[in-house]
Amino acid sequence: MNSFLTGLTLLVMGLVVIVLIRGLMTMAKGGSGNKSNKLMQARIFLQALAIVLIMLTLWITGGGR
Repeated sequence: MNSFLTGLTLLVMGLVVIVLIRGLMTMAKGGSGNKSNKLMQARIFLQALAIVLIMLTLWITGGGR
């Protein structure tokens, strides 16, 4: 269970980086503001999910004790 949560957390954190880079590239190219906004909203959701998964992993594993 611990390795599953750790892997899932790393996957979500990787997705945060990918969505962040895509959003920044869209803004830099002067692309659609709507698309850039949707990507940033997705990034915020993924960051919140990553934080929840990190906290859940720490809670289940005893916080490194």
